[in-house]
Amino acid sequence: MLEIGMTAPDFTLCDQHGNTVSLHDFLGKRIVLYFYPKDNTPGCTRQACAFAGAYQAFKDNDIVVIGVSKDSVASHQKFAEKYELPFILLSDPERKAIEPYGVWQEKKMCGKTSMGVVRTTYIIGEDGRITHVMPKVKPDTNAADVLAALGK
Repeated sequence: MLEIGMTAPDFTLCDQHGNTVSLHDFLGKRIVLYFYPKDNTPGCTRQACAFAGAYQAFKDNDIVVIGVSKDSVASHQKFAEKYELPFILLSDPERKAIEPYGVWQEKKMCGKTSMGVVRTTYIIGEDGRITHVMPKVKPDTNAADVLAALGK
């Protein structure tokens, strides 16, 4: 897992519209970069809808919200349309961002151990450095917790 003060690893991935998006495109803006396991699952849907519900507060403060999972561009497009998600969703099936950010970890569920994305949020400052690390966030409160951390 990355730490506060570290330079956020750059990456280039496709968004829900098939457009190429790079982290460095947002230098000079604050970024909320949240990693989640899977589109259309209960926790991930609640988390995305919470960010959508709070989106105006992020937009008003010139803060970019980006969600990342291993899902395909097509899956992200359907997810974003179904729940009217107004922010960027990036597809990372090859774990180009997931692994550098340290969120690909061993998980235990129902007595089984497997590798997967651990729900984690990073806040990145205008200078590209990590200002906050929020591991194992709660889907329902993640957006509000981020706004509180940013003093909004």
